[in-house]
Amino acid sequence: QVQLVESGGGSVQAGGSLRLSCVVSGYSANIFSTYSMGWFRQAPGPEKEREGVAGIDRYFTTTYRESVKGRFTISKDNAKGTLYLQMNNLKPEDTAMYFCAASPFHRTGTELLSNWLFNLWGQGTQVTVSS
Repeated sequence: QVQLVESGGGSVQAGGSLRLSCVVSGYSANIFSTYSMGWFRQAPGPEKEREGVAGIDRYFTTTYRESVKGRFTISKDNAKGTLYLQMNNLKPEDTAMYFCAASPFHRTGTELLSNWLFNLWGQGTQVTVSS
């Protein structure tokens, strides 16, 4: 059974940094290397959608939403089956529950930021940024 487990969230002041990790278990490193992976977030509120933050495909090509470009970096370690999100210069508007997600299909460009194209999800880790 495939599982995605996020960690690394927490509370920081604006301008601070956090590094999120997502450990994927249940399949081999070879399989993991072929998956499309992404980070998504959902801010508190009844009508907030789960939005794509960053994605990485099997060729290590990355995609970011505009508001995090230059501040966030997505990466993965195929041997460890782990996805990362380095978040620098955090802002209060980055406050959200962050989820990692995986898709067995090759996703590219903005597809990597489309939550409906991912079928495997973690439980999330909370990030809170205070001003």
